[in-house]
Amino acid sequence: MSDVVNNAAINPALNSPARQFSLERTRNIGIAAHIDAGKTTLTERILFYTGLIHKIGDVDDGNTVTDWMEQERERGITITSAAVTCFWTQKPEESLYKAFETLPHRINIIDTPGHVDFTAEVERSMRVLDGAVAVFCGVAGVQPQSETVWRQATKYKVPRIAFVNKMDRTGANFLNALNDMRKKLNAYAWPIMLPIGAEDYYDGVIDLVNQKAIRWGTGEATNEGLKYDITEIPAELKDSADQARAELIEAVSNKDDRIAELVLDEKPISVIELKAAIRRLTCRIELIPVLCGSAMRKKGVQVLIDAIIDYLPSPIDIPCATGHVPGEEALIEVPPNDNSKFCSLAFKLWTDTFAGKLVFFRVYSGALKKGDNIYNPRTRRRERVSRLLVIQGSERKDVEAVYSGDIAALVGLRNITTGDTLCDESFDVMLEPPTFPEPVISMAIEPKTKADRDKMSEGLQRLAEEDPTFKMYTNEETGQLIIAGMGELHLEIIRDRLKREFKVEADAGAPQIAYRETITKAADGEGKFIRQSGGRGQYGHACVKVEPNEKGKGVEVLNKIVGGTIPREYIPAVENGILEAIRSGVYAGFQVIDIKVSIVDGSFHEVDSNELAFRMAGIFALKDAFKEAGPILLEPIMKVEVTTPDEYQGDILGDINRRRGVIQGVDAKLGQTAVAAHVPLAEMFGYATAIRSLSKGRASYSMEPLNFAQVPNSVLNTVLDAAKKKPAART
Repeated sequence: MSDVVNNAAINPALNSPARQFSLERTRNIGIAAHIDAGKTTLTERILFYTGLIHKIGDVDDGNTVTDWMEQERERGITITSAAVTCFWTQKPEESLYKAFETLPHRINIIDTPGHVDFTAEVERSMRVLDGAVAVFCGVAGVQPQSETVWRQATKYKVPRIAFVNKMDRTGANFLNALNDMRKKLNAYAWPIMLPIGAEDYYDGVIDLVNQKAIRWGTGEATNEGLKYDITEIPAELKDSADQARAELIEAVSNKDDRIAELVLDEKPISVIELKAAIRRLTCRIELIPVLCGSAMRKKGVQVLIDAIIDYLPSPIDIPCATGHVPGEEALIEVPPNDNSKFCSLAFKLWTDTFAGKLVFFRVYSGALKKGDNIYNPRTRRRERVSRLLVIQGSERKDVEAVYSGDIAALVGLRNITTGDTLCDESFDVMLEPPTFPEPVISMAIEPKTKADRDKMSEGLQRLAEEDPTFKMYTNEETGQLIIAGMGELHLEIIRDRLKREFKVEADAGAPQIAYRETITKAADGEGKFIRQSGGRGQYGHACVKVEPNEKGKGVEVLNKIVGGTIPREYIPAVENGILEAIRSGVYAGFQVIDIKVSIVDGSFHEVDSNELAFRMAGIFALKDAFKEAGPILLEPIMKVEVTTPDEYQGDILGDINRRRGVIQGVDAKLGQTAVAAHVPLAEMFGYATAIRSLSKGRASYSMEPLNFAQVPNSVLNTVLDAAKKKPAART
């Protein structure tokens, strides 16, 4: 990775003369956090202070830029990740890049959802970002979904800075939030700013890097001037500020050789040297700089934007993307360079009422202009680019070209799925696509009128193309259409979109749990399919061995045939039969997971054997082995956190116990109790209503998928009976 100071000089070899903002002056960042931590509010304030908007919207009023869907504005939550671009020029004395001190930076921001039902939006956004701002509530600290988005950022190696929000709220405690990050996230998090006061008395921060105090001004904020005053650190806070700065320098020196050398030689460390070192470590994900503020009160937002420029990487400050040639394993680097061959990743599909099908993509190398041809290595097809758009929330702006590091959208492409690589045909490479969790809940759905059947099927198909965590299929036993997703809210939004966007009214059954089947011991099985009805018959014979696989490893089907007892051309048919039985389930009609199947023996008939016969033999063999392998049923377990006033703690704990929940911890904070528990998803239906009743509307909760666990014997028969009566619920 290049050194931060050297990166300050604009490198003409990397940048096209036609682009307005160089790679060095480009930031691709995401705002991510637990629900209600203030992501959208913070994004709205950033857009205000960068001059993109001139009136601040509010989540409660339903007029923010990034929450542009009707459902988002009505419910006050973010459902889909929204991209927006803004520009920021630092004051010369605060700029790390002296070459850029009078030049604006371009910041591409993706505001992501906080609700676990829409985790796919966070997942695909993290895949294409260069950096992220992790927002934490100053009162609640690290919450369950905070941990999820943190893991997602770590998975895709995204550098990040932390912003402790809501410092003006009653109970806000910066140090508690900081310790939460270190304890729960195992983060090497160090404050680069300390709050001056808290709650109603929160009126500034101490900038530990620049050794200054920043006091918020009074009066109405405008985006034409920075409404804060930079002063000397008050005398009563000087000792604590000096100690905190010394701790910050020590933390940096533990990871950075340059600062360590200066510390050992007892030489002074300049602001530029310290900033550069913090930036190096942040880009290498070895340090998390922590800031604080109150987005709602417009406090600390401009300081955060400066930190985004100073510490989060440009596309050239992180290791370049890598891919592989289709069919080969060797990795190929995709350098961030306008003059290289074009390569990008399609990370999101969206159907726009006016523009049609939009394909959001991140450019990793090269440039793309209207009229160019792009190539999809997965489909081996070329398509012509007729229209390029830059997205500003709900607005679309046509552009002539996009360059390395840009995030934009294409219109009119066909045969595209989320995760496809779009590149120059002479640069045949496939980038690693994002991965998504499997659905945990399903329900049967049907249109209210027969005339709407085709429209509903088309609408669901288009929604499934957009959302990788939403699945639809037809139950072969009943002919019912089944939809599956990440939670009740997820499926509720799908039905609402069907009604609004596709004008289809639909009835839905009660939500059903996506149970899973697995085995507890090894067993052998044999399957024969023999038909003889005059003339040529059918003959297939396969023997298999099944074994439990490691938890989370999924399904493995291995060919261990020796001596040609099953001809090579029929092995795929046996494998397909095994996989078909695994998908449809054996024990109770639910999908099988974490199982290893070995095809070990069989026989064939020179005349009567065919692919159909061996596919059926594979199905029968798996079912035969499964019966003797100790089959069990698994149910999804949710990680639940409830925040309640102390007086309702007992009622909440008792209710969780009645729901087969296992309490993991109880943490009391200033009149509020946070209860962490693991609860089966089957027991969480209608919990929103129950918790309101128990706490008179004063408690709140969040939950996210944790794992699968064995269904206890006390409820097993109930589940099996329900599965027999309602086959449409299976998934």
